[in-house]
Amino acid sequence: MHKVQEGTVTRIVVVGMKPDLLLTNIGQLATLANTNGKPKTGEAMRELSIIENGAVAVKDGLITAVGTTSDVLAQIDGEPVVPQIDLPDMLALPGFIDSHTHLVFGGSRENDFAMKLAGKSYMEILEAGGGILNTLRATREASKSDLVRNGFSFAQRMLGEGTTTVESKSGYGLDTENELKMLQATEALREKLPMGIASTFLGAHAIPPEYENRTEDYVSLVIDEMIPAVTKEDLAEFCDVFCEKGVFDVDQSRRILLAAKKAGMKIKVHADEIVPLGGAELAAEVGAVSADHLLMASDDGLEAMRKSGTIATLLPGTAFSLNTDYARARDMIEMGLPVALATDFNPNCANESLFFSIALSCYKMKMHPREVVSALTINSAHALDRADTIGSIEVGKRADVVVLECPNPEFLAYRFGVNLVHTVIANGEVVHTKLGP
Repeated sequence: MHKVQEGTVTRIVVVGMKPDLLLTNIGQLATLANTNGKPKTGEAMRELSIIENGAVAVKDGLITAVGTTSDVLAQIDGEPVVPQIDLPDMLALPGFIDSHTHLVFGGSRENDFAMKLAGKSYMEILEAGGGILNTLRATREASKSDLVRNGFSFAQRMLGEGTTTVESKSGYGLDTENELKMLQATEALREKLPMGIASTFLGAHAIPPEYENRTEDYVSLVIDEMIPAVTKEDLAEFCDVFCEKGVFDVDQSRRILLAAKKAGMKIKVHADEIVPLGGAELAAEVGAVSADHLLMASDDGLEAMRKSGTIATLLPGTAFSLNTDYARARDMIEMGLPVALATDFNPNCANESLFFSIALSCYKMKMHPREVVSALTINSAHALDRADTIGSIEVGKRADVVVLECPNPEFLAYRFGVNLVHTVIANGEVVHTKLGP
């Protein structure tokens, strides 16, 4: 192995290596390397460790060489299995990581949209039997194969827009049988797709109709029956709770999260989305990997998250779909809180494209395009506790790379509303490309 340090960029190649795949003459290769195992914060979010005229070599699904094209070619022994791919005037990034989605569900909610246009709030729609409860009925009626088929279709569109790792939550079954069905569907998707999938148990997403006015009884069901059933089948890496007024209060959320943590799951929190309930403070208290939404989070809550190392995962598509204020990304970045971004793809925010999230982040949350790149790659990898294997283009990491038809990171926000993907490589495989025959 040969390593050259130039400023903030480390260029690494493996001597005498014959790759499966070789990308060369990349206009700008943003590696997101040199983070010392930590998420990017503050001004460092704009440092992308860019290599001009870069190259990446891949073998057996892993990155085996990174550097300038001349550096890498000098170390290659023989032709790659796939013909060498030249990508001049393009921008290559680590594959996008969508660290908060509800990928698996039944039905759709276009009727809820009409209520939104009539001025109904999210909670009013929920009280009218729409929202999550609408999707609950459709999900309970759907077979596991129905859920797999729907999720596969959504995930394929995500792949075509550069997403190579996705988180998938349950939360629309709201009883043990159907929550397990959703998580089992996610497991089936993992076998069918080249993208990485992180599974999250979200049994505490809403109160099902059969437990109306009996929230404590439902909390007991989640703790005493659902969590043991999920862990017995090893179906979820994370546990999440919708900590919100009218759903699960801070004490109820704490009990569920601590039970899941004791059972071996890592923790996430839907926090302070609609009212400032204290979800950010709770996330810090229980050692959550991430707290998500945070539209109404207090300064004290955000500071507690910064001290605890909890990632702030922001979901601008949700604010757009709810027609509400956006999270205070600028304040979070300036205070040193690590920020990640995700789509929150779900029946209420039916958007699979991170390019839409990029535009909203820049125009509505005042993020710089380079900060957005960090938020969608290395910081989202930390939000899934996978930064040791994905999130940057470095030797030994999973070969997830997205090549964009743009000359630099700033172009991402300038050309809003467009899928700029040229080529997507997931786990070392070219899964989407415009190279032609």
